[in-house]
Amino acid sequence: MKAFVKHHLIYLFFYAALLGYTGHILLSSGKVQIHKAMNAAVGNHWFDLFFKYITHLGDGIFALIVAGIFMFFSVRKSIYILLSYAGAGLVSYILKHVLYEDIYRPHFVFQYFVREPMIEVQGVDLAGFHSFPSGHALSAFALFFCLLFLTNNHLLKISCFILAVLAAYSRVYLSQHWLIDIYVGSIIGFSFSLILYPLFYQSDKWPWLNENLPTLLSNKNSKRV
Repeated sequence: MKAFVKHHLIYLFFYAALLGYTGHILLSSGKVQIHKAMNAAVGNHWFDLFFKYITHLGDGIFALIVAGIFMFFSVRKSIYILLSYAGAGLVSYILKHVLYEDIYRPHFVFQYFVREPMIEVQGVDLAGFHSFPSGHALSAFALFFCLLFLTNNHLLKISCFILAVLAAYSRVYLSQHWLIDIYVGSIIGFSFSLILYPLFYQSDKWPWLNENLPTLLSNKNSKRV
């Protein structure tokens, strides 16, 4: 585990710094004021187009597709991604639909409480309820930090870090979530990718998990013959 921390210390540091900075913002201003400031660029054609599509990196289906692709290279890596996403998703569901089901999203708050127009990105359907936490931010951080921990290429690690942040930020840009939603969502997703790495991926148990799916199926058919 010491080698893991040493190899990823810079990324853990930057994420901790990002959390600290964001936490300071959350404590300094109200969420409506923060939302307005973070959405100052909404209406720019290129920004709107960019965030409209990059937000799909936080879709649960995207995480499942990536995990499915990894199944053809390493069953262990694939299941590590799946468990990180599924575990974080379960926590998100409990928070979103059981404990904090009455938290309104920006569109609803601006329309019925703030009572002022909110600049929206064209072509984006806005939800009104179950805001906390952000499932997209959670999924993006669970997936991309799994990938960050799995690769030895630092350029890919940096790319994974940036993509996780951009996918999470897109939820505020598109007015689907508040900053606090993506803040907590990122922590949940990151935590599962971090906790499950030493418990599952580095474990010497179940050596067959190091195989890929075609090899496992081939071995299974060979035993039957």
